[in-house]
Order: sequence, then structure tokens, then C-alpha cells
Amino acid sequence: MAKTKPNSKGSKKSRRKSVLNNVVPSPKKQRASLSPENLLTEATALLHTGQATEALPLAQRALSLLNPPSLSTKAALPALNLLAEINIELGDIDAARSNLLEAVPLDPDGTVPEYEGGGAEKFLWLAQLCEEGGEESVRWFERGVDVLQREIGSLKSSKEEAETLLEEKRKKLASALCGIIEVYMTDLALDPTAESRCESLIASALLHAPHSPEPLQTLASIRISQLRHADARAALTRSLELWQHLPPDSAGVPDFPTRVSLARLLLETEMGDAAIEVLEGLVGEDDGSVEVWYLGGWGLYLMGEGKKKTGLVERVEEGGGEDWRVLWIAAREWLQNSLKLYQLLEWEDERLRDHAQELVESLNAELGGADEEGGEGSAAEGTDEDDEWEDEDGDLEMGDT
Repeated sequence: MAKTKPNSKGSKKSRRKSVLNNVVPSPKKQRASLSPENLLTEATALLHTGQATEALPLAQRALSLLNPPSLSTKAALPALNLLAEINIELGDIDAARSNLLEAVPLDPDGTVPEYEGGGAEKFLWLAQLCEEGGEESVRWFERGVDVLQREIGSLKSSKEEAETLLEEKRKKLASALCGIIEVYMTDLALDPTAESRCESLIASALLHAPHSPEPLQTLASIRISQLRHADARAALTRSLELWQHLPPDSAGVPDFPTRVSLARLLLETEMGDAAIEVLEGLVGEDDGSVEVWYLGGWGLYLMGEGKKKTGLVERVEEGGGEDWRVLWIAAREWLQNSLKLYQLLEWEDERLRDHAQELVESLNAELGGADEEGGEGSAAEGTDEDDEWEDEDGDLEMGDT
């Protein structure tokens, strides 16, 4: 979703001065503080600092001022977009979908500028949030693609200062095309044209954004489905080479969900070392992801299993021990972390939980019981150790791995 940069400089100082001097703001200042623009700015600031619940009523108030019941205008677009983003953060997908559907008639062709709340974004969100999926999802994606192609055509005739924006639009277009491919590989997999559509779409995505990791990951996914694993590994290697050398906060590093998907693909193509490197980076960035800890444990388990099956025994430089045992000890710790988080966050992916529990039980049987920190019994059972996962402010913390 398009975001408005919050601006709260000096706000605390001005409020303190007003209180100390017992100065009542003038009616003009009161009106300004309740303007839709100020409400949206404050709501955006709250959303960006993890306070989506507090942001919601402010955005709703802004919408009521911009979009009275008797009159709907494009002025309401920024509020509708922000409300959709807030509701997505709160997990209220139905409300988010409703916000976006309300925005569509106000900008049906995406011709309203992005800074006014228009453009392709609402179509791309609806492609992911629509109830039916499948062909409906593809239609929303295609509406967004049409908007982006038009914007790219306009930017090509602009001056050099538009080059950065042009690159961003191309990446977004490539991402939308990859989104359509994902639909054809899942909901529409039985469509007789699915494979040919995927090949055409990925060629277009790579043409628009040849140096973007996402199209290369999508290419790898297609090749895996075609059992062309060598080609998939080549595409993943090229994708990694685009950003692995960059600092973690670089704009060129893919976002968190894209790297989680990358780790899954790396595991599927038996590129375990690369997968663990990606997952370790993700844990360092956010250690509160159930899926990341699970994937790390699963990857380490597979790597240890491979070494054990081939009979390859190596001594580790520090501490000794067989290489596969070291990998499996680490795998158990990752999986136990995943199961603890699963409970704390009340996760709902039961298949992930069941598989993680199965792996931990298998590892306990092979390694001689639970590790020193885990104690006896299943890692999924609640223990006093869960208290160690919260700091003084209630934030989740993980043990060292």
C-alpha cells in the first residue's frame, strides 16, 4: 500500500508548552488538528510504529470527513487505502477488501496519481485478497498491470530524474506478473494453458526487471514444477548473487516474505547451505517468525540426514563430534524455538506444528532425548521456559542458537 511519511517533529515540545502555560488552543488550531490530512498523518505514524489499533479510529474519522455519505469523491482515496493497510495489519481481511472495493469506483482506470491515493496499488491488493481467487485474482492483477504499463510508457518520455521511479515501476510490474504466475501454478494449475501462460509471463517479467530477485525466484519455481532442478538451481544462484553482498538495510535486499519463499525454494532444490544462510539472516532481522525457525530446523535436519545416509563422518574444528550430530542438535533447537513461538503466538498452521513435533521426536530418539535446555517431554508442551521469551516490555526474545 502507498504510505504517507509521518511528520511529528516538535509535537511533544509544543504540547508541553501548552499545558504548562494553560493556553487553550484557538478554534482555528482545533480545526487544523482535526483536518483529514492531519488525522491521516497521525494514523500513518501510529501504523508505522506498530500501533495499528490506535491508528484505526483516526483513519476512520478522516474517511468520514473526506467521504460523507451523500457524496463520494476521489479525495477519499488516501483514507480508504490507509484503512485497508491498517485492517490488513489487524488481520481483518474482509474489512480491508471492503475498503479497496470502495476505492475502485473512485479511480476505476488507475489514472489518479499515486500521491492522491490512486494508481495500481488497490488492484494489486485485491488480486491477493479477493475471495474467489483463480480467474478473479488474475483479472485484478491484469488491471494493475495495465496501469503500470501505462505509467512506464509515460515515464520513458520523461527526463533523467524519472529513472529511479521508472525502475521502481518496472519492478512492481514484474512482481505483478509473478503474482499471476503464482495463481496459474496453484488455483489454475489444471488450466490447459497454464504452463504456456507461465512461460510467457516470466519472460515478460525478466524483460522488465532483469536485475530483480523476485522474477528469478519465480522462474526457479516454474522449473521445479517442470522437474528441471538444475535450471532451478541456476536461477536461484543468480537471484542470490544480486543481493547477498549488500548490507542488510540496502534497498536491493528483497523483503522478508520474499526471502522466506527463497529459503523454501533453496531447500526444495537441495541448496541447504544457502538456505540456512538466508534463514540466519532472517532470524537476525526478526526472531519472531514461526515459519523461519521451522524452515531452519527442517533444513538442518535434511542436511544432517544426507551426511548420515552417505556415511560421511567429519570432526568439527571446535568441540568435536560427528558432523551430522551437530547439524541435528542445531535442527532440534530451531524446531523447538518454532514450537514455542507457535504456542505463544497462537499460530494456526497445524501441518507445520505436526511436522515440527514429528521431527523433534525423531531427533530425540536419535540423539538420546531432549537437549539440555529443553528438558524432558515434547517441545510443544508449555513450560516455565516460555517466560524467558519475553523481556521487560513484553517483547519476544529468542535464546542463542
